[in-house]
Amino acid sequence: MRGVNGVATLSRAIAGGAVAGRQQRLVQAALLSSSSAQNSPGFSRILADHLGLSSPSVARGVTGTMFFSAAAATSLAHEAHAKESPRAEIKSLPKDVVLYQYEACPFCNKVKAFLDYHNVPYKVVEVNPITKKEIKWSDYKKVPILTVDGEHMTNSSDIIDKLFQRIHPSSSIPDSDEDRKWRRWVDDNLVHVLSPNIYRTTSEALESFNYITTHGNFSFTERLVAKYAGAMAMYFVSKKLKKRHNITDEREALYEAVETWIDALEGREFLGGSRPSLADLAVFGVLRPIRHLQSGKDMVENTEIGEWFSRMEKAVGEPSRIKE
Repeated sequence: MRGVNGVATLSRAIAGGAVAGRQQRLVQAALLSSSSAQNSPGFSRILADHLGLSSPSVARGVTGTMFFSAAAATSLAHEAHAKESPRAEIKSLPKDVVLYQYEACPFCNKVKAFLDYHNVPYKVVEVNPITKKEIKWSDYKKVPILTVDGEHMTNSSDIIDKLFQRIHPSSSIPDSDEDRKWRRWVDDNLVHVLSPNIYRTTSEALESFNYITTHGNFSFTERLVAKYAGAMAMYFVSKKLKKRHNITDEREALYEAVETWIDALEGREFLGGSRPSLADLAVFGVLRPIRHLQSGKDMVENTEIGEWFSRMEKAVGEPSRIKE
């Protein structure tokens, strides 16, 4: 992650406040909820040193927790065409798939969109973003981590590539230059406009953290601290992120990004033509969690994303997650 000075300044300000000990670390860890954190090991070391933490993984604790879930599917006609066809071509499915995740992590949601679309059954282990005790067995301390028949996979894009090759062993990854371009665009551009939008106002920040604390793996005390102190922290952090990414108007930046994607479709049902490509799944995975937050509602009302989003809901269908 580039330009950490603004976030470090805010973390010092919070460090001087009333929240102490583990609760203070929770609030400060919330400062890491920039969507580029998945690919920025250097920043976690800086913040870990700043907070006096023993591990950068703790400083990165709630990296994924600013994105939020839910989306409903409708109409079966298009779903039969877009979802069943790829399943019919699948030679074999992995038998034991476990996703270690934060429910709100955008990169975890990219992986889930791929799994759901291909009807791959998977179990979910929700990782506590503070203790990370669920992944103490792993040297890799970020999410998502996917175990597939005993093999450990990390980094959302690498996971998706490896999964595709497992599911379609006789096929190369259908990753055209166009598709690669837009998959990179998701990680390098789209995710950057989300935090300033979902934390745009204090009420939106509370709305977001209400979801986080309801679905995340928090203790009762952590839940209370995260909801209120975390929401306040991220409201101010979002202003820093807005400045860092040269965003003048949060909603306009979101609308512009979404319209950029719609323009890329050039009238096609999906970037992949008649079926979703890996880029379609990446964009959908990132946007699906915010769909029913205020920012997501505004996005659908003020852009042309609605029809494509509905097609993707039908194509991806119901989650293939195994409920335990």
